[in-house]
Amino acid sequence: MATSTFQLKGEFIALCDLLKLEGVADSGGQGKSMVAEGLISVDGQIERRKTAKIRAGQVVQAFEQTINVVAG
Repeated sequence: MATSTFQLKGEFIALCDLLKLEGVADSGGQGKSMVAEGLISVDGQIERRKTAKIRAGQVVQAFEQTINVVAG
C-alpha cells in the first residue's frame, strides 16, 4: 500500500481536486465518478460528497493509496 503526504496550501481542498493532484484520478471528472461510486474513504468512512472539504489531519484512502493531508 502506497502512502503519500499532501501539503495543504489553504484551509481545505475539495476531495475530487485532491484525487486529481495526487494522481489517483486522471481528471476532476474521473475523481468525481470514483467518489460517487463509493470507492474513496476519508478517515475510514466512505465519502460520497464529491466536493467534500478535506482539511489538515485527515486521511484519504483510494484503492491501495493512502494520502495524509497536512498543513502547509
